[in-house]
Amino acid sequence: MRQMFKVVPHRVRWIIYLSSFMSIAFGYLIVAISAYLPEVGVSSSDVGLIMGVTGLTSVVCAIPIGLLADRIGRKSIFILGSLVVPPCILVYAFTYEVPYLLLSGAIAGISEGAFMGTWNALIADQTDVKQRNAAFSLSFIYGNVSFGIGFALPMVFPAMQDLTGLSSATLHTWSFAAVSLLAVITPVSMWILLRDYTESMAKKERLVRGENFRPLMKFSLANSLIGLGAGFIIPLIPTWLWLKYGIPDAYSGPLLAVSNITIGIAAIGSAVLARKYGIVPSIVLTAGTATAFMLGINFMPNALLACSLYLVRSALMNMGSPLLDSFLMGIVTKEERGLASAINAIVWRLPNSVTTIVGGAMLASGDYDTPFYLAAGFYAVSLTLFYIMFKDVRPSE
Repeated sequence: MRQMFKVVPHRVRWIIYLSSFMSIAFGYLIVAISAYLPEVGVSSSDVGLIMGVTGLTSVVCAIPIGLLADRIGRKSIFILGSLVVPPCILVYAFTYEVPYLLLSGAIAGISEGAFMGTWNALIADQTDVKQRNAAFSLSFIYGNVSFGIGFALPMVFPAMQDLTGLSSATLHTWSFAAVSLLAVITPVSMWILLRDYTESMAKKERLVRGENFRPLMKFSLANSLIGLGAGFIIPLIPTWLWLKYGIPDAYSGPLLAVSNITIGIAAIGSAVLARKYGIVPSIVLTAGTATAFMLGINFMPNALLACSLYLVRSALMNMGSPLLDSFLMGIVTKEERGLASAINAIVWRLPNSVTTIVGGAMLASGDYDTPFYLAAGFYAVSLTLFYIMFKDVRPSE
């Protein structure tokens, strides 16, 4: 593994390392929203609404932010977007009133929009085609492992309650405050690391006219179907576990942590698979196998087996994610990578946000199976289209 990632430029590696602090904080926030809020009386429909508002806001902001990043520089936009994350998390330390949480989610969506329009381009701009698969794999590994650490934080709450006598609400409140401080590390350290980095920027805003239009639209079509399917259940897995099996975030959080760490470990093989079988076949193979495992979750007789299949599904489904990012950055021109990244993220996030709201309503009504079937169906269509459209395409510098 050390040899494989040795080709990744030094500054790119540090960009990836330093982003982990914000990812830990976000990981804790996600599991708290989806698993802890229902414990304190927030309905699953409102949970889906909060997550959906975040996604919809990011969709609205992503394209203008991507255009701005291509014009004035990606590093500045990324750092500014990172700065709004800590206050968005800190809100949860003071209130669980849904209107305030919706406002926090909307502001967090702006930060996500900044990430959409900058992160992939920041990595791609500082790597060539031989380094890019390894760089995106490393990014994916650290991102998922650090998210997993955030997911795992609630695991220690039962022991801390016994040790200190503090209530679950108090522990969650202090944890929100602590992780918001942790998230501050990312923008501050990124500013120090990138202060001398000079970017090449687009001379004019071309949107997607010209050579980028067709490949970007085809790629985005396939990706939008994945986002549409995933939204029905994947962001709501902790909510599903709570409603169907009564599993609180003290246990669903560690499950998501194990899932993300497994995903991170699995991503080590992404670059190897791409070298051996080609980037497109590797994406289709891993995601297709994952879809079969996801269908099997509905047929498991207990929570342990269902969670086991979910772990396998997550690892396989996400092995191809760094390859998808690398592939997209290799089929569009350097000058429009920020915009291309934003557009592609939007066409995934928008349908994903809408179907998260629908999925939350299904779970609230007691329908725990249909969301999985819908997700698997959209995955199958997407992978078929992706292979047909890109089986003969090779990414460039």
